[in-house]
Amino acid sequence: MGTLLTILIVIASILLVLLVLMQNPKGGGLSTDFGSAQQLGGVKQTNDFIEKATWSLAGVIAILSISMTLMYHEPTAAPVDSTQETEQSAPAPASTSGEQGE
Repeated sequence: MGTLLTILIVIASILLVLLVLMQNPKGGGLSTDFGSAQQLGGVKQTNDFIEKATWSLAGVIAILSISMTLMYHEPTAAPVDSTQETEQSAPAPASTSGEQGE
């Protein structure tokens, strides 16, 4: 399931990049490289389609990312280290400082 969601996120990301590259940097629909497509549906309809597609793909990426995070989120607990338990239960070593009743 995780692989499918990852593939969908990658496809949506690539499509979003292509849509952004097709847009005119000053607004107004498609850039001049894709100008012939404006004649098919008109400038206004092209603008609406590109804007809706951009927001839709961004929403799809966000929803898929959040759902993947919730699906594969494992609660993090402090790991129990066996060496810490043995160190805490062992008595402290006696000090040999040399001041033993002189």
